[in-house]
Amino acid sequence: QEQLVESGGGLVQPGGSLRLSCGASGFTLDYYAIGWFRQAPGKEREGVSCISSSDGSTYYANSLEDRFTISRDNAKNTVYLQSNNLQPEDTAVYYCAIFHRRTYCTGSFNLDDYRSWGQGTRVTVSS
Repeated sequence: QEQLVESGGGLVQPGGSLRLSCGASGFTLDYYAIGWFRQAPGKEREGVSCISSSDGSTYYANSLEDRFTISRDNAKNTVYLQSNNLQPEDTAVYYCAIFHRRTYCTGSFNLDDYRSWGQGTRVTVSS
């Protein structure tokens, strides 16, 4: 069973940065498009970004592209989410998942289009 593992979360002050990592246990990520999502307390899980397998093309949800950057390092079998200028409203558990419809992202952040969710990494933005 494929399993993703997130890491890199923590407590950060407003305006701070974090780099989240999404790794794979027992398989390689090269073939897959990978999405990042987040779920704030009391809210539904929402898409943040997706990165394709073949050409590394990316999609971002809403207006997050100005502060979030997704990237991948296939040699390290890891997908990253660089998060800058974090604000209290970014407080959430961040998850990564495999986009199982295609090997490239289509702009969909429908939860049903993703599988093999990790356990998440918690990001808390507070002074």
